[in-house]
Amino acid sequence: MPDLDKTNEEMSADAPAKRRGRPKKHVHEETEDTSAKKRGRPKKSDAGTPPSPLRHERPTELVFALDIGTRSVIGIVAEQRDGLLHILATERMEHKTRAMLDGQIHDVPQVAAIIREVKRRLTERTGALQSAAVAAAGRALYTMTAEAEQDISGIITPAQQRDLDFAGVQAAQRKLAHSHTVDDPTRYYCVGYSTIRYTLDGNELKTLVGQRGRHAQATVIATFLPRQVVDSMQSALRETHLEMRALTLEPIAGINVLIPPTMRHLNLVLVDIGAGTSDVAITRGGSVIAYGMVPMAGDEITEAISREYLLDFNIAEDIKRKAADGQDVSFTDILGMKLSLTAEQVVAAIRPGVDNLAKAIAKQIIELNGEPPQAVMLVGGGALTPMMPELVAQALDIPVSRVAVRQPDEVDGVAGLPEELHAPDAVTPLGILKIASINTLHFLAVWINDIEYSLFNFRELNVSDALLAAGINLRKYNGRPGMGLMITVNGERRSFPGTMGTLAQITIDGKSADLNSPIHDDCRIKLVAGENGTQPEIHLSEVIGELDSYPVVLNGEEITVTASVLINENTPEGDPVLRDGDVIVSRRERTLGEVLRAANLPPTGRRISYTLNGEARRFSSLPKITLNGAAAPLSTMLHEGDVIEYEETAIPTIETVLDLSASSYAMITYEGREHAVPASGFALTINGREASPGTVVEDGSVITHQKGSGSANVSEALLAVGFTPPPATSRVTFTILVNGVKADFTSPIHTGDTLEVAFTPLESLNNTSDVSPAPGTPAASAILGSIAARAALTPTDETSSTGAPAPQSPSGTITIDSLMRYD
Repeated sequence: MPDLDKTNEEMSADAPAKRRGRPKKHVHEETEDTSAKKRGRPKKSDAGTPPSPLRHERPTELVFALDIGTRSVIGIVAEQRDGLLHILATERMEHKTRAMLDGQIHDVPQVAAIIREVKRRLTERTGALQSAAVAAAGRALYTMTAEAEQDISGIITPAQQRDLDFAGVQAAQRKLAHSHTVDDPTRYYCVGYSTIRYTLDGNELKTLVGQRGRHAQATVIATFLPRQVVDSMQSALRETHLEMRALTLEPIAGINVLIPPTMRHLNLVLVDIGAGTSDVAITRGGSVIAYGMVPMAGDEITEAISREYLLDFNIAEDIKRKAADGQDVSFTDILGMKLSLTAEQVVAAIRPGVDNLAKAIAKQIIELNGEPPQAVMLVGGGALTPMMPELVAQALDIPVSRVAVRQPDEVDGVAGLPEELHAPDAVTPLGILKIASINTLHFLAVWINDIEYSLFNFRELNVSDALLAAGINLRKYNGRPGMGLMITVNGERRSFPGTMGTLAQITIDGKSADLNSPIHDDCRIKLVAGENGTQPEIHLSEVIGELDSYPVVLNGEEITVTASVLINENTPEGDPVLRDGDVIVSRRERTLGEVLRAANLPPTGRRISYTLNGEARRFSSLPKITLNGAAAPLSTMLHEGDVIEYEETAIPTIETVLDLSASSYAMITYEGREHAVPASGFALTINGREASPGTVVEDGSVITHQKGSGSANVSEALLAVGFTPPPATSRVTFTILVNGVKADFTSPIHTGDTLEVAFTPLESLNNTSDVSPAPGTPAASAILGSIAARAALTPTDETSSTGAPAPQSPSGTITIDSLMRYD
């Protein structure tokens, strides 16, 4: 990819064209038009073609320029001697079919076949050819202007200036990648560039070489083409066993021949009108400022003739050429009709198409240049289209004399041109030849993770250049850092970074490398992605450390007070691993309320909900709490050795929860203690089980309560006080007394009454006592049996099933017989 401003020496001023017409062909034109004349190869004594020496007599390297056009392929072989290019041979062949459209290869095998034949004919006279320099048409062309700068010291060398230029090209590549102009910037090659200006310490210069300064800057315009255009051309060359020596744009090649650097201060336009595309390059202010492309060219005119007269494309092409030379034509159309036309008639028929093409070229020039240029030079086979200069001048609104068809008469650095190269379509292959002689191999084929990429060999390339050309972002291969933790500890935010990811591993041909490692043709670059970092594993203890405990006394017992630790307002278990965003609150001091709660003593008392006969109710009681003998708020911070007393003032039993009125129990005295005797008809259950006034009510309990009549009888009282009938073998009798008066089992008993049971040994019985129903009567038997049965279910501990204390067992032996007799 040449820098046009730097590779050419000053050229001599353009001379007027000696002749206008198509060049003589040195190879057979192979078209389907049998009327086309076949011209033989020039004799080796022809002017401008030196005798071909034997291969072993030529120690210098051959330079092979190949112009692969939409319509034809032109090859030039030269060798460098005495600082000049000496042309050894030229060949031209036209495509048999339309294997190329708009400068793009559509049929690679067909194009390769033409290239192979051109190469074969040239090698017969020049010897083996290993590589070829080519040019691409500006199809889907993109240009980017970018700047590069560099701090320097000492006198600037050509190598330093070249490095600065290439830095600008790479900046243009990055700019294209971030411009969103194309869908995939990795699918585009940079095929040419030129430096618009240099600046040294703020001063604009034409060249930096030999200057001394501190800070240099270059502004570069780079041109990009789709990889498909370049890759298809490369494929066609490889089919013929040719490597791509150099690649440029067709308008760059033309400028390299026709517009020397000394003329680039003028606002000039070079238009290379081929068969498929018209490529545009513009100079101004001493450099090339823009490139462009019009997807129309000579084939548009040929197709117009083909449509107008119903002709085969190749026949229409022959008619166009003859009309351009002023020849009359005769032909037979597809319907078999024979027609004869004068050149003027053909020109009149194609004028609308030529005018349309001229306007498209003028529009592109104005878009790139902003205004009409000073002059326009037309080159390429399509430049010979009739009326083209006049109509381009008219479309640009400039004098006709400022638009000319140019052909090379002499080229700086090339020894005598053969006569057949004095033609407009020889400009591009000659430009390719010059570029190839100045610049060596432009392409490197490298493999990145087993995918082949082609790189332009600007200089000694490195891995970074290869990754850039392949569109690979190395950062995506480097392991990402692990996510960090952000934790709030007692209101202070603390961060814990994750581990760093590992870098991608780069190797070249199996050996370790880095971004600055140089690469070479056909090298194998391997990228192995690095591993991502990990999130840190932080335990709670690592954040809060060890918090000391201390003792206090609670209700006479020493307990240990541990630190308070909450994670997101919840008490953690063990030593958990923390998560991002956790909020930790920890402190050694605990409040009075916290310590009581930890000991399962409700600081604010018991608050329970229960249901009584289907109605929801609540119960609460405040405890009595003292700290070191005095009342204290629950928020008081405790210290080592503090003494706490906690006393519940009301335990939630049925007695304290419910209003058990006199109608529910008869309160009597038995053996000096007060007992509650359920009144007749009274029932009390809790959660479906029989309950007593002392039963504790838990939160959520379901209570049923049925009031009684307010009184009870002696048998119910005996059961309530836990009276146990004597065993059958006892030798005692007893007397039941209510308020000191004898009573039987069915006698009523009321609140405030005193119940007694007097036991008398059997030996002291007399016949005057009447303390119980007559022995053997059904009433006595039933009552005693009931008491005995209930007594068997009465617990032997201090509390009966009704909650009343059990009676004390009398001393002595009691017989059941005594229960059946009167006193």
